[in-house]
Amino acid sequence: MSALKIKKGTSKHSAYDLRDPNSEVIESHTLAVLVDNEAGVLARVIGLFSGRGYNIDSLTVAEVDHQGHLSRITIVTRGTPAVIEQIKAQLGRIVPVHEVHDLTVEGPSVERELALIKVSGQGEKRIEALRLAEIFRANVVDSTLESFVFEMTGTPGKIDAFAELMRPLGLSEVARTGVVALSRGA
Repeated sequence: MSALKIKKGTSKHSAYDLRDPNSEVIESHTLAVLVDNEAGVLARVIGLFSGRGYNIDSLTVAEVDHQGHLSRITIVTRGTPAVIEQIKAQLGRIVPVHEVHDLTVEGPSVERELALIKVSGQGEKRIEALRLAEIFRANVVDSTLESFVFEMTGTPGKIDAFAELMRPLGLSEVARTGVVALSRGA
């Protein structure tokens, strides 16, 4: 019998976390933090990141329970496994924080982002921009004789790819909401 060849690392298809916590590999993680919806909570959470020199790649916040006055903060950050564990532990110690979930580790999740993308151009460039928008399922939400504003929802990678294709066609402005995410299943 041959030995199993299991690579170290996390797998969305495995029940076991095979990552080495002492690894120096920088990983991107999506954290979902349930907090009280009150003044100053976001500042405290963000202060934890800035005070320790951790970067935030994406941040979204919205009230999710009106009766319970709870908000959900979705943070995408990068770090070694040890740094990510430290971030989660420190977030859990902040008083108005109820739950901290690492969606990257906990299993399959759905991530989406909304973007508005302005493309300026005339002639063939306008026609090509519309063709690409159709392929990427971007909607035209504003149009003038000189420009289009496209609305697009998808993964951050899909939005990045669309923006890169629009760059030579006259990309002039981009506004993004940041990642929102939920774990899959019940």
